[in-house]
Amino acid sequence: MTPPEADVARPPADPTEASAVLSCAMPATLTKRADFLRAARARRVPCPGFLLQARLRDADEDAVGARIGYTCSKKIGNAVTRNRAKRRLRAAARAVMPGAAQQGWDYVLVGRPGATVSHDFAAICADLARALRKLHGGAR
Repeated sequence: MTPPEADVARPPADPTEASAVLSCAMPATLTKRADFLRAARARRVPCPGFLLQARLRDADEDAVGARIGYTCSKKIGNAVTRNRAKRRLRAAARAVMPGAAQQGWDYVLVGRPGATVSHDFAAICADLARALRKLHGGAR
């Protein structure tokens, strides 16, 4: 079996153009347990498909920009179900957060048993946008 022939008619990609993946202003990811615990003690906005926890970081913390974390406990289900729930939360955050996240905030999306996996994806995105507006004092 031979490899497919290269498309010689197509011009090479311009290296100066940023790819769509790199050009979005996606928040950094929370990785430390202490950050998750601090967010858990801060503000909460419940939604049908997930729970949003958020906190405004102190001025002395060195992180710049918004950060986001995802968590799904074993109450969600087995590993396959938990991973699917986290993938859906990440996809919703990728769609909504670049335009709605504010600098200096930590956000944690917590999956809900039976809801995160089965809830309509468009509704999850709409709920996340509404929760961020409510959190930051915007119009509902």
